[in-house]
Amino acid sequence: MERQLEAYCAHLRNERQVSEHTLLAYRRDLAKVIEFCNSQGIADWPGLQVQQLRQLVARLHHHGQSSRSLARLLSAVRGLYRYLVREGLCQHDPANGLAPPKGERRLPKVLDTDRALQLLDGGVDDDFIARRDQAMLELFYSSGLRLSELAGLDLECLDLTGGLVQVLGKGSKSRVLPVGRKAREALQQWLRLRGIGSPLDGAVFITRQGKRLSPRAIQQRVKTVGERELGQHLHPHMLRHSFASHLLESSQDLRAVQEMLGHADISTTQIYTHLDFQHLAAVYDSAHPRAKRSKGTDS
Repeated sequence: MERQLEAYCAHLRNERQVSEHTLLAYRRDLAKVIEFCNSQGIADWPGLQVQQLRQLVARLHHHGQSSRSLARLLSAVRGLYRYLVREGLCQHDPANGLAPPKGERRLPKVLDTDRALQLLDGGVDDDFIARRDQAMLELFYSSGLRLSELAGLDLECLDLTGGLVQVLGKGSKSRVLPVGRKAREALQQWLRLRGIGSPLDGAVFITRQGKRLSPRAIQQRVKTVGERELGQHLHPHMLRHSFASHLLESSQDLRAVQEMLGHADISTTQIYTHLDFQHLAAVYDSAHPRAKRSKGTDS
């Protein structure tokens, strides 16, 4: 089983060109399946049946595994068995028809519009670090980039005259996004100072030593600015969530938001409709004269 798992991982890396992060996640999940098979006396992949896989999922759920993690495990199993069937090494997929236990869907945390403006409209020192950090924050919020997309951004992908940026998203899929006026201005101010760092390549965001700014370093800079300007924890994905929520709230165009976020499945984007409804419900509760019962009213 280990040997065929390694062959499948090589297929994912070389032919499917999945990211190392995804590869490690799939390997961890499938290692759990192998461990379970060993405990059940199942010697090979064809020996795993649907009722046994269902038992594993139930056991992991009982021990606190989230619905989302179990969905990823089942996805990894389906991918492996598609590969095994194609290679003539198996004739069935035990994950076929299996779904993870339903869990509570956690809504992403977002900044409201006032907090987003408070973050971005404060004074910015005209120096290397301040201009760089401001440009990153503006671009996250303006265009809804993922952390990996912003970290991997090169100068050739920016068209500030046209107000566009090209990013490489999940699955090596490229998409072109609009860049708002404020973000363009912040980027122009940053690029004016970027040369101070003696850039080693075409990375848009660099350290003082000229190296591409790592995802971890970007997270830390966003956290630092969030604590300073808002007094709260802030991470890049919160800015992406805020971009999506505010855009959907104004446009009501779910398909457009899906395309800009680079979501393969619109159901992933639909979570922002719940955020929009929460906002509308809060406005209703605070503003409508009959939204709440008066104190002391029974039933």
